[in-house]
Amino acid sequence: MEKLLKKIHEAKDYISSKLTFSPEVGLILGSGLGDLADEIEAPVVIDYKDIPHFPVSTVEGHAGKLVVGKLQGKQVVAMKGRFHFYEGYTMQEITFPVRVMKALGVKSLIVTNACGGLNPHLYAGALMIINDHINLMGTNPLIGKNYDELGPRFPDMSTAYDKDLIELAHKVAKAQDIETKEGVYIGISGPNYFSKAELKMVTLMGADALGMSTVPEVIVAKHGNMKVLGISCVTDMAIPEELESISHEQVMEMANQTKPRFIKLVKGILKEMTV
Repeated sequence: MEKLLKKIHEAKDYISSKLTFSPEVGLILGSGLGDLADEIEAPVVIDYKDIPHFPVSTVEGHAGKLVVGKLQGKQVVAMKGRFHFYEGYTMQEITFPVRVMKALGVKSLIVTNACGGLNPHLYAGALMIINDHINLMGTNPLIGKNYDELGPRFPDMSTAYDKDLIELAHKVAKAQDIETKEGVYIGISGPNYFSKAELKMVTLMGADALGMSTVPEVIVAKHGNMKVLGISCVTDMAIPEELESISHEQVMEMANQTKPRFIKLVKGILKEMTV
């Protein structure tokens, strides 16, 4: 068995040995948003460091635990913290958990992040449903040998974000009286925040929000034929003409303020999802 496939199966077998069911929905919880995992019923909690071949989270706001159980009637596996390219991991390492989720039986993935807003129609604290993305990370997790067992050599990304799940997210938000926006997310490598000139460039490209995650995981999920819903928590505005200095602490603070609405929305979506 090829090395990557072997690693996926070893991680999957370790996790499966702790479970009595197969999860249906995967959750990747971004900066400051990991508390949703605390609401999972009868949770099986596994430290990343104990899972064969799993990377370990190194960034504040990312707890580094896999939580498996039931949430809103769905069997879920949640990543309480993710990995980033700027931490020094390869694209294959960043997306390895998505491969493992697929091997566990996950069919739908909800991926979340904290991001900076570029579109003036957004605001700090807004929840943006991602309808498309731009990969400006300088590389791609699918570079290298392709394994037909994992997906096609040239996967289509024109519908990376599932239209039905986008529609459901807005419907649930409206019923909960939560305002949702929609737009294009651009993924950058980080770890520095963009300069004014760079922000102007990505705005001209058509991006509505930018961040340092999500795109690699979505590419791999789509490669594996998973349905994807992306939700961004806008923690600050990054409009070039109005740009002010921003820190990771400020990002975390706004993510924490937005957390109750975010958790309510994701739980409502899970309840209404068909998997």
